[in-house]
Amino acid sequence: MQLGDLLALEPHGPDTWVGTGPSYPWGGLYGGQIVAQGLMAAAHSVPEEFAIHSLHAYFIRRGDASAPIRFEVDRIRDGRSFFTRRVVARQSTGAILNMSASFQLAEAGAEAQTIQMPDAPAPDSLKPDSWSPLFDRRQVPSTPESGRGQAWFRLLNEVGDQSVRHACALAYASDDMPMDAVIAVHPDRVTMKDVWATSLDHAIWFHRPLRAENWHLYDFAVHWLGGGRGLTLGHIFMPDGAHIATVAQELLVRPRRESKA
Repeated sequence: MQLGDLLALEPHGPDTWVGTGPSYPWGGLYGGQIVAQGLMAAAHSVPEEFAIHSLHAYFIRRGDASAPIRFEVDRIRDGRSFFTRRVVARQSTGAILNMSASFQLAEAGAEAQTIQMPDAPAPDSLKPDSWSPLFDRRQVPSTPESGRGQAWFRLLNEVGDQSVRHACALAYASDDMPMDAVIAVHPDRVTMKDVWATSLDHAIWFHRPLRAENWHLYDFAVHWLGGGRGLTLGHIFMPDGAHIATVAQELLVRPRRESKA
């Protein structure tokens, strides 16, 4: 399956779209997939000249890979410069995602970049370690208790020329790195086998257009860990250092309970 297949949502009534997803190694659905499909559903109700500039999503329930996902789009506002949409993703158990998305008509304006891309090994010097057939990932080894996760990503199959489809690809991959940053900062030196973790909420601000088939560095750092929750802030860069997106995510992180005999 390619990302284009996941984004090929079927219409199911006014402003309603249906999609599916594969089964993932950890069971259930992958949050980045649901966000990417929700963004695609919202974009179907917006003129193409309006580009996504931000989205905010809450993960409500675990998704079921064996069941279709129904994306219901609410046209909150159609303005001259901004279009606002709300998307609720549902399955038979109820809502699994609640997302708001805002699209802006392109306009000229001053530009300044204050965040700088950190030093990182070139992707060709790192081993491929992707868990998904949709993208190539080259993870940068993290230092214990650093609270940082870094990886290079690129889409393995082209998704077309629509800018929103490349934004969907970024959304898909952006849900992958926050957990690595939390694991890197955990004082108990845990691994993914020691904790049960899931995304709670996810926000993306898109600063510049991108081509998802090109390499991009995803750099995430933990800003808080406590109460079973971890907050991460990430920046996504082109190889030349251009800052193209900012991502914030809060995760639920709990010790795994021992199974009863």
